[in-house]
Amino acid sequence: MASLYKAVSGTKRRREDDGADKNESTGAKNRQRVLMLSSRGVTYRQRHLINDLSVMLPHAKKDSKFDTKSKLFMLNELADLYNCNNVLFFEARKRQDLYLYLAKAPNGPTAKFHIQNLHTMSELNFTGNCLRGSRPILSFDKTFDGSAHYRLVKELLFHIFGVPKGSRKSKPFVDHVLMFSIIDNKVWFRTYQISEAIDTAGSEGSTTVEAEDMRAGGNKKKQLTLSLVEIGPRFVMTLISIVEGSFSGPLIYENKEFVSPNFVRAQYRMGKATLKNKRADKVEMKKVQKIVKAKERKEKGPDPLTDSLLFA
Repeated sequence: MASLYKAVSGTKRRREDDGADKNESTGAKNRQRVLMLSSRGVTYRQRHLINDLSVMLPHAKKDSKFDTKSKLFMLNELADLYNCNNVLFFEARKRQDLYLYLAKAPNGPTAKFHIQNLHTMSELNFTGNCLRGSRPILSFDKTFDGSAHYRLVKELLFHIFGVPKGSRKSKPFVDHVLMFSIIDNKVWFRTYQISEAIDTAGSEGSTTVEAEDMRAGGNKKKQLTLSLVEIGPRFVMTLISIVEGSFSGPLIYENKEFVSPNFVRAQYRMGKATLKNKRADKVEMKKVQKIVKAKERKEKGPDPLTDSLLFA
């Protein structure tokens, strides 16, 4: 009955976010919702990576696997059903290649990446940890501002990985950092925990105490030290292309230096086949030379200088 009254009257229960004042002036709010899903054929490592990212993004809605790989524009309708304006789609190919699509639904743009060197939290075994549902600090390399396409990629990463204030399942804590850096024209993703410690001087060795003791007052010799501890996951993304629309539209950027992993594997197999053919040719050549020498000896007849003929 209470829910029916709220629906008719249009009143909604207000929620305090991060201790904000109730009389805060109304303004534009960051309403970012992310739809996260994958295609068929993902491996166990890729599936664990998707689970780690879904835990890190409390404003993301994880859906079941998407059946088709050709009609990706249907993801816009799926995002509309879940009331999401961002799409994080993982496409697996040949059970070894993983591609990532970052899209703004329904108008675009869409950036396509190839993921390499991925490591999940379960296999890294780092000592750090962060609270579930906490909001991250996004750290971008200054190289993102050097070109137009990387500025667009930075905006997409900010909308998808930046947890809005007061989003679903989010907590009013900031205790980890998501770092995006560009090295060798690749986007490197790392996750760090913000570790707070207080070093107390005056004793023979340094000790570490809780941070709340310093905030409550006390010894002035105590100094708050902040450090970053990597907690995972980690992976490297290679930008392939950017299209104007959401999973469709004209191409506005293409990475000419990107080499398909299929081409790399084909070249590797071709190199191995070339070496094998060379070895086979050498063996065949030795056989032919042996036959030719035997024929030459037969045509010449016995050597007159052999011991059997000289001392007969």
